Formats: sequence, C-alpha cells, structure tokens
Amino acid sequence: MIFVTVGTTDFDGLVAEMDRLAPRLGEEILFQIGRGRYEPQNAPFFRFAPSLVEYYQQADLVVAHGGLGTTMEVLDLGKPLVSVSNPDRYDGHQEDLLGALVRAGHLIWCRTVSDLEGAIAQARRARFIPYTRPECRIHEVIARYLSEVYPMLVSNAG
Repeated sequence: MIFVTVGTTDFDGLVAEMDRLAPRLGEEILFQIGRGRYEPQNAPFFRFAPSLVEYYQQADLVVAHGGLGTTMEVLDLGKPLVSVSNPDRYDGHQEDLLGALVRAGHLIWCRTVSDLEGAIAQARRARFIPYTRPECRIHEVIARYLSEVYPMLVSNAG
C-alpha cells in the first residue's frame, strides 16, 4: 500500500498527481489530504487523524510533503519515503532538509510533482540507508553559552 500524506497543510498538486497516477500504479493507495480542496477520485482519502503512525506502519511506501515532522516520523519507522517539495512553502527550508537527507541516502527527493512517477519507481528499486537520530547535545551548547555570557551565574549555581 502507498500512503500519501500532506500533513496539516494543503498540497493539492501532490494529491492530484498521485490520484492521476493511481490507476496505473496497480496497488492500493490511501490519501491523507489535510486542508486541500482536491479530493481524490481513484482511491480513498481522509483529511486528518490524531496520529498517522498506524498508516505509516501499514504502508510499503510513503509519499509525503517535505515537512520536517512527517519526514522524521516516517524515517524513524524505517519506511521507504518519497518526499515531495511543496513549492508553496516560502522560505526553502524543505529543500535544505530534503537535500541533506537524500545525500545521506535516507529517502528519495521528488523536487516537482511532474517527476513523481519516476521517483516512485526509483524508490521501489532503492536500498535506503536507515536513519538514526543523532545524539542530542543541546544541553551542552546551552551550558557552554551560559558559562561564557554569564560566568558569575554559572559558577554560583554549582
């Protein structure tokens, strides 16, 4: 099963293109369409759910918008992911995130919806490198900053 998700936003271009491809892909597809206006004609859909984890777990492949939350949830579960850049996102943050993750071999980055069919075919052949979250060291960065900016505060706290 291919699970298609746009998260809490709308990404009608992704939903419409996946719906167009659905009849010729020859497999079950389920859409989560968020706030989008386009409603798929060739597969079932829903707008929101308290959690999408159960749908990710059931999927053989996830096709998703390039948002951080969705991307990390899918990668944490070890599911094959085609992540599609949403051109409506104004600051380009998805491109930075997806670029780093594709260079590391964790996902297929589909830069435009017109390339979606090829990206799905590529994902079916790909051998993904499992994603492992890096150890969080933010507490050390904060402590170092505080000791440099407020040395009296830190020395009195201990």
